[in-house]
Amino acid sequence: MTTTMTRNILKTMNRHMILAVTALAVAATCAAQTPQATGSGEQRLTPEVMARLFPAPVVSPEYNADGSVTFRLKAPDASAVELECQMFSANTPMQKDGNGVWSVTVRPERPDIYPYAFVVDGTKIADPSNMYIFPNEGFKYSLADVRGEAPSLQDVQNVPHGKVSYRFYHSETCGGIERPMCVYTPAGYDPAGDEKLPVLYLIHGMTDTYETWFKVGRANVILDNMIAQGKARRMIVVMPYANPYPEMIKSGVAATPNTLDTDLVTAEIMDEVIPFIESNYNVLTDADNRAIAGFSLGGRQALACGLGNTDKFHWVCAYAPAIFGNEYEANFLGGVYDSTKEVADNLRLLFIGTGSDDFLIEASRGLDAYLTAQGVEHVFYNPGGGHTWMNCRDYLELTAERLFR
Repeated sequence: MTTTMTRNILKTMNRHMILAVTALAVAATCAAQTPQATGSGEQRLTPEVMARLFPAPVVSPEYNADGSVTFRLKAPDASAVELECQMFSANTPMQKDGNGVWSVTVRPERPDIYPYAFVVDGTKIADPSNMYIFPNEGFKYSLADVRGEAPSLQDVQNVPHGKVSYRFYHSETCGGIERPMCVYTPAGYDPAGDEKLPVLYLIHGMTDTYETWFKVGRANVILDNMIAQGKARRMIVVMPYANPYPEMIKSGVAATPNTLDTDLVTAEIMDEVIPFIESNYNVLTDADNRAIAGFSLGGRQALACGLGNTDKFHWVCAYAPAIFGNEYEANFLGGVYDSTKEVADNLRLLFIGTGSDDFLIEASRGLDAYLTAQGVEHVFYNPGGGHTWMNCRDYLELTAERLFR
């Protein structure tokens, strides 16, 4: 055998040995990290493995039989933890136990769905033990769903359920970008079928998203229950993303947001959203079967789009609208809104709902007085409560039962 042949054989043997040793090392590592194997070769989750893979959970929130709710957070290194919850106007201090778990038990005044967060040494975080999250561009709250003895319209009940679909459309108005929306269709509706339905365009508040109206506002659940009970007509609910600026800035078609401006959102709804819906769903397309509503900044946008196009919308609903001072007078006189005569002649419902503790209440009261003085028939609903989604669901229920009647 030549020297060259000997060297080649040794190189081949060395490579095989290295591969074998490597394979054994990987196998040993995997065996140490996976559950123990039985004689049949199957894996089994022993108590020891389960404890390692799934540490003992912290239950939060816990709904107690007496109607109270216990919130918990494991944060052994934190110096102070508070509960911020829309059940109350001020934060509630939490107490730490010997295992580093902070907790507090509170009792809401009434059953509802309450946004909340933990404030850990000054930093606000969502509850890591709660899968129900408030969709928002900025803050990340969790949701506590406190049920009453009897189910309410915002609780899932044993009725026929509709569907919420995620849709995307092309928006030239916003610079040629693809934009999202959610669309609720009631049980049994076929977009390509013979049934034609009216449409409610429902806009979220500032920094909320196209998901907020159904994940927090429970619009789909409320409509399911109201339709099943005969309290509302069958309708489609379109939930657009009424803040295009994050996508526009990312795409380079805008430099900064113009939050209070309503022209862009109105144009997109009229030129992009409505045509998309009417091209993809079998819907009624006259103004008597088209409504628009919105909360907070969405209320401002709903007033601008609806009152500015009273030949296209005969139902306009503003929930705690973000209007300031007496700017509504300039809007009527300057062309943002149609004239008060056109509003009075065309609309079948103009609804304004704002809580008595809402920071926007004075402008809503001013708009109510102005409309009354101008002879414009409308509904002004002024319950207790503040600028909250608890009130928002109330506004939606009140208007849904009136729409398209």
